[in-house]
Amino acid sequence: NFVTQALKGNAITIYGNGNQTRSFCFVSDLVNGLYALMNSDVCVPVNLGNSQEYTINQLADLVLELSGSASKKIYKELPKDDPCKRKPDITLAVQKLRWQPTISVEEGLMRTIDYFRELK
Repeated sequence: NFVTQALKGNAITIYGNGNQTRSFCFVSDLVNGLYALMNSDVCVPVNLGNSQEYTINQLADLVLELSGSASKKIYKELPKDDPCKRKPDITLAVQKLRWQPTISVEEGLMRTIDYFRELK
């Protein structure tokens, strides 16, 4: 949503104060993790994702910077069930699958921004 809002010049909508954290994993990294899990003998739940945390404000600022957008951020009420922190523990994936994400958030955002620019 942030990318499409920024590219259209619309306000970036942030729910809550933007201090809640999330982690972001580029789709090809996630697919590679699923592939590694399917081809392993691991029979327990394994977290896949990125253990690098960003606040929502940091992510919005990064999208604005990378896209060159002059959009502003607006804040709306945070849904009651929204978690304050999301960060997967990927230790098992690293140890048992020898997997970890390789595409940085910045690189993944640039690829996403480029993709959506091409759609215009």
